Amino acid sequence: MNRKHFLSSLAIAGSTMSTLKAWSNPAISSKDAVIPPYLRPGDTIGVTTPAGYMTMEEIQPAIQLMESWGFKIQIGSTIGKRDYCMGGTDAERVQDLQQMLDDPNIKAIMCARGGYGVIRIIDMLNFDRFKAKPKWIIGFSDITVLHCHLSSQLNIASIHSKMCNSFPKDWLLAEPIQIETILSIRQVLSGQPIKYKAVAQSYNRMGRVEAPLIGGNLSIIETLAGTVSDINTDGKILFVEDTGEYLYSIDRMFWNLKRSGKLAKLKGLVIGGFKVKPDDPGEEFGRTVYEVITEKIKEYGYPVCFDFPVGHQKNNFALKCGTKHILNVDANGSSLVSI
Repeated sequence: MNRKHFLSSLAIAGSTMSTLKAWSNPAISSKDAVIPPYLRPGDTIGVTTPAGYMTMEEIQPAIQLMESWGFKIQIGSTIGKRDYCMGGTDAERVQDLQQMLDDPNIKAIMCARGGYGVIRIIDMLNFDRFKAKPKWIIGFSDITVLHCHLSSQLNIASIHSKMCNSFPKDWLLAEPIQIETILSIRQVLSGQPIKYKAVAQSYNRMGRVEAPLIGGNLSIIETLAGTVSDINTDGKILFVEDTGEYLYSIDRMFWNLKRSGKLAKLKGLVIGGFKVKPDDPGEEFGRTVYEVITEKIKEYGYPVCFDFPVGHQKNNFALKCGTKHILNVDANGSSLVSI
C-alpha cells in the first residue's frame, strides 16, 4: 500500500473511532430535560434549510410575521441554495446549521421546511457549544431527526411545529386554524402555558398521566432505530404522525415500535394525523390505521389518544419535545397540557 494512502487511512479510521466513542453514551432518560431560555422581544431567530430547499421569496411571509412578533431574523446562507431536493450541499447545510448552533446571539433556530436531508448531516454536527448554551430548534417531519438526537444524546428540549413553508402568504386571508397553529409557535417560544384538546374517539383508551413528551414522524423514528439518535421511550408520552405511507407500511413501523420495546413501558400514546396512501388495486391491506395501532398496544394499559392535532395537516400545533406534559383521556375527549 502507498505510505501516504496508508497514513491517510489510519487518520480516517482514528477519526471515525473517536466519533463512535464520543457518541457511545446510552440514551439519557432519568433526568428532566434541559429547557432552553424562552424568547423575549428583540431576540434573534435563525432560519436555515437543513433538509429541503426554500427560496428567499418563499420564506418572506414567515420572516415578516415573526418580525411582527418582535423577533429579529437572521437568514441563513442556505436559504435560496439548492442541491436537487435539498437546501444546499451537505457541506453547505452543515456549515449553516453549525454556525447557528454556535452563535450565542441566535436564541432559536427555525428550520425552513422538512423534506429530506438531516440524516445525511446529523453526525457531522458538533453540539458542544449548543449544549453549553441551549437554544430552541423548531420544525417537524424530517426535523424529527434533530428532535430525537437532542433527546437521546443531549436531553435538551425542542419544538415540534410548523415551519416557514406553512406560514400563510396573506395573514388576513388565512383560515382560523392556520392562524391558531402558527400563533402556537410564538406561545411555546415565549413560554406561555399550552393546552390542546382532541375530540372523543371510539378507539381512545382512558386515563390520566404526567410524563415527558417525546416523538415526531413515525418513519423517521423507525429510521433512527439502533443509531445514536434512537429515542428511549420508557416512562414517556410518545406522539407519532406520518404522511404518504401505505397502510402495510404503517403496520410494519408499529411492529418495529413493538418489537424494539418502544411501546412496552410508555406512560401514554398520542396518535396524530396519518395521511394514508391508497392501497394499490388487488393489494388491499384490509385494516384501518386505528386497527393497526390498537392491535399493537392491546396488552398495555396506558391511556391512548387518537386524532390529535399534530402532523402533516393544517391543525398541526406546536409541542415541546422533552418537557413534562399531562395527558388526560376521558369520555369527553383528550387534552395535552404542558407543565
